[in-house]
Amino acid sequence: MGAALTGALLITASGTASADQTRKGLWPLEAFGAEQLWQDATGKGVTVAVLDSGFRKTHQDLKGQFLPEPDFGKESEAEAAKNLKDGEKDVRDHGTAMASIVAAHGHGPGGSEGVKGLAPGAKILPVPVFGKSGQATRWAVEHGADVLSMSYGGMEDGDQCDSINYAISKGVVVVASVGNEGLTDRQYPVACPGVIGVGAVDEYGKSADFNNYNSDTDLLAPGVKIPVADGKSDAGYRISQGSSQATAYVSAAAALLKEKYPDLTSGQIANRLVKTAGLPKDQKDLKLPDAHYGYGYIQPGPALRKDIPAGSKEGPLPMPKGKASAQLDAGAQDADPPMGGKEMMKKALLYGGIGLGALVVIGAVIAIVVVSRRRKNASGQSWG
Repeated sequence: MGAALTGALLITASGTASADQTRKGLWPLEAFGAEQLWQDATGKGVTVAVLDSGFRKTHQDLKGQFLPEPDFGKESEAEAAKNLKDGEKDVRDHGTAMASIVAAHGHGPGGSEGVKGLAPGAKILPVPVFGKSGQATRWAVEHGADVLSMSYGGMEDGDQCDSINYAISKGVVVVASVGNEGLTDRQYPVACPGVIGVGAVDEYGKSADFNNYNSDTDLLAPGVKIPVADGKSDAGYRISQGSSQATAYVSAAAALLKEKYPDLTSGQIANRLVKTAGLPKDQKDLKLPDAHYGYGYIQPGPALRKDIPAGSKEGPLPMPKGKASAQLDAGAQDADPPMGGKEMMKKALLYGGIGLGALVVIGAVIAIVVVSRRRKNASGQSWG
């Protein structure tokens, strides 16, 4: 994008945790029934481009998951670093965290410790994006991206939506965060046609209060109390939250679907996510899409396994150049508990350190859990 993105990184919780505590705190994997999901797909053969601040490629849970970055990557990271304010995190924190949600493999015996992503078989194309949104998007598409994960936002420039249009024309799924101010403001790139706009949901299926809410909200995904890899060291972790984390989970879900259904268009991938989205019981009567809930929270299990007609190439979202299909009837939601793991949510709350009690314990170890709020610079740009 024309104006530089702010260097203010959105995940600002401090402290450290052991790797096994981190794995116990990964409630989304338990809620999604990840072990069962991975029998259908792991994201193998799929490339997820994470457009972000910077990346620690040597983190123990991410070694071997990164493809080469663009020539402008180091320059972009350096420019982002110049915009960091005193006391802010390493410029690699945010991108490392997002990459870990998508495709971390953990470490230790059988990868049983640390962070594991929802699509551990996928590869990450790391694209430092500070001040280069349009260029970064095109570069990612030209270097094999199947999914674009964009956890940032701000004002539109003349090239941003055009570059996303280009991505969608090449069959790339584009996912972006709605933002964390709790406002109705529309931001970019999430406001560009064809983008899947994502907000955060907690472990009970409730839309997070910090989500921006408007017509750009299409889906929700886990974005509250999420353990992530930290960019400060090769063995660092922290608890984080925001629409950024939710965006990474939807990007990972798209990677699973891309592996299993490689011939579907980006709109048809969105169709599967929309058609299988869930709502908490107290929101079942919402008229969808809703500004706070979109079509509901993602349920990767049903999205992978249900017999769902492919539908139109454009899918349920307004597409570039005026293309659009009729809004899909997403009213028939799955009866699964939040995130579609069937008994997984009950298990998450009863054992294994996944429930609120464990999160409190982890929070005590971590010391501070801070909601990811956007902080804008003079350009109005921010990380999501």
